[in-house]
Amino acid sequence: MAEYKHSVSLDIEKCKGCTNCLKRCPTEAIRIRNGHAVINSSRCIDCGECIRVCPYKAKKAICDKFESIKDFKYKIALPAPTLYGQFDGLDDIDFVLQGLLDLGFDDVYEVARAAELVSGYTRRYLNNPNIKKPVISSACPVIVRLISLRFPFLCDNVMPLLPPMEIAGMLAKQQVMEKNPEFKESDIATCFISPCPAKVSYVKNGFSGKKSYVDCVVSMSDTYFALLGVMKKERPLLPVSRSGMIGIGWASTGGESSAIFNDKYLAADGIENVMRVLDEIDNGTFPGLEFIELNACNGGCVGGTMAVENPYIAKARLQTLKRYLPVSQNWTRKRIGEDDKYIPDNFLMSCGLEYLPVSQLAEDTNEAIRKMADIQRVREQLPSLDCGSCGAPTCQAFAYDVIKGEAIEAECIVKMRERLNELLKAEREKINKEPSENDSK
Repeated sequence: MAEYKHSVSLDIEKCKGCTNCLKRCPTEAIRIRNGHAVINSSRCIDCGECIRVCPYKAKKAICDKFESIKDFKYKIALPAPTLYGQFDGLDDIDFVLQGLLDLGFDDVYEVARAAELVSGYTRRYLNNPNIKKPVISSACPVIVRLISLRFPFLCDNVMPLLPPMEIAGMLAKQQVMEKNPEFKESDIATCFISPCPAKVSYVKNGFSGKKSYVDCVVSMSDTYFALLGVMKKERPLLPVSRSGMIGIGWASTGGESSAIFNDKYLAADGIENVMRVLDEIDNGTFPGLEFIELNACNGGCVGGTMAVENPYIAKARLQTLKRYLPVSQNWTRKRIGEDDKYIPDNFLMSCGLEYLPVSQLAEDTNEAIRKMADIQRVREQLPSLDCGSCGAPTCQAFAYDVIKGEAIEAECIVKMRERLNELLKAEREKINKEPSENDSK
């Protein structure tokens, strides 16, 4: 299996070994070793929660710079709809799009346009009686990776549609090559402006067995400050935007769900809430639902760690922007000969989501069962405080580390204190039993 390339990194020099990230990591991918955090690459889902909670700024997102595509002949910006909510007083999306052209891009293709197409094909997909429900959106790469690591029985529930970012990259390149036959795909660079690090990991690792149509991912915060210097309202604007209310609505929680025109849905955000929802779906306690929209960040994509503005303020700004837009400018109209379930092959993943058993104790079943029993034995000897002082987030995780040979039981602070008290008690008893100098005289 190829090594998974991550976009969340750790600066050891800044890390103080506190347990903020340790306790908030949803996949227990972080341990404290030798006074600083250590991230388990196989468990990390690049949700950015550790970036959000680290008081020392020791975690950061690694992304591309604009310079990485300077040698391409034709450069296309792919702005996420979240970008529009970062600007105070913005009353026309074209100000932002014109600003991107002024930064040096040859063209702009809004990800919101692709989102409207995905919404249309999602409605068609839900018409299929043979699919496993509830259908879970595949738009958030954090959720997709989380399911592949922790929820094997939900892999078939994930919708096989490519996310809007990927479809935007594909359609943008096709559009340019149709207008300019002299260009090859390798001449064209697509640059996604992202609010979260997970999109960076998505592009680095490819998706569904294929290389991504997106060539680079830049931080929304970097783009925001670059745009401030070029956005000017005095000049006339070109009508560039082709997005509607549905596409812009994808930036915040509930936008994707409301666009399927179906009341049997649930929308949740925040990684802790998402974990609870997935647990309940896995347990079969969500009967009657057809569609599940899950966003790892609070508020949806507006809450990404590479965005600038408070997510709730950004959401309010987007509500104002949407007010005078058409519902959609990118309908998936039914063509002659198509049924109401047809989805183009290039909009679909080439293969299903695969379960990655990163917590597997052993390949041999009997050996795995024995180790599970050993973990339970160690766990019963621990204090059940989940204090994190041992360097693991919970006593259960610590027991797992002990059996895997990555820790020893003596590292439990509570048990260490108990042994220290026993030694002190024994030393006092020894002192009390020794005859004093006066008694010997």
